[in-house]
Amino acid sequence: MGSFDLTGRKALVTGGARGIGASIAQALAKAGAAVMIGDILADLGEQTAGAIAGTGAKAGFVPLDVRDDASWQAAVAATVETLGGFDILVNNAGIEITSLVVDIDAEALRRMLDVNIVGVGLGMKHAFRAMRPGGAAGKGGAVVNISSVAATIAFPSIAGYSATKSAVDRLTRVGAMEAGKLGYGVRVNCIYPGLIPTDMGMKLAGDVVAVGLWPTTDAAVGDVVGRTPLGRLGEVGDVADAAVFLCSHAARFITGAGLPVDGGMGM
Repeated sequence: MGSFDLTGRKALVTGGARGIGASIAQALAKAGAAVMIGDILADLGEQTAGAIAGTGAKAGFVPLDVRDDASWQAAVAATVETLGGFDILVNNAGIEITSLVVDIDAEALRRMLDVNIVGVGLGMKHAFRAMRPGGAAGKGGAVVNISSVAATIAFPSIAGYSATKSAVDRLTRVGAMEAGKLGYGVRVNCIYPGLIPTDMGMKLAGDVVAVGLWPTTDAAVGDVVGRTPLGRLGEVGDVADAAVFLCSHAARFITGAGLPVDGGMGM
């Protein structure tokens, strides 16, 4: 695999039990990395880790509530102990709660802030502490944060989600600057996926119908495809391949960047 070979690397993927996170974990393992799945979905997370281990890769599961400092500390310690190191973090865990601006619910907004912003911020904190010189792993590494095309376009009914994913972009860039300036040896980048027909993506398609923006789910999805120059929805593998690239030696001089994986929708 050359520059994309991740043999010897040790990764933690949040929200890795299903959807985009599971696909990223599988792709990292296929590229040679040992992978830890971090998620609140214990049964499904164990199944995903088991499936990866069944391919011959080293894989495990650790319970992780990304909103909680102590949970992060325990998850990183378990990753280092189980995998023998830690040099890749993919901050993938996220939630989306659809709402028109006139109907924003404070508690729903706070939930998205906690998972999508606080979760990413804490993940970067604990990754930096473990990966920097003198840390529990201490060999530098790569952090990939999953943002969204919602950070780059004005799509109706997802103002709160868009705000949180825009914040992920800012966290990424400031984190990359700090990690470089302070000599941590950690690169930090983010990905902006387009709409992907995971459980979350299809729930959004149904939700925009429920709030009266489109007449049917098919019409909503068709409109998204119509706004996408490549003429299709994304696939989980599209994002997974981009994550492997950003974690690999091929991206060795890339940090503080946002990579659109949206078929051109965010242009």
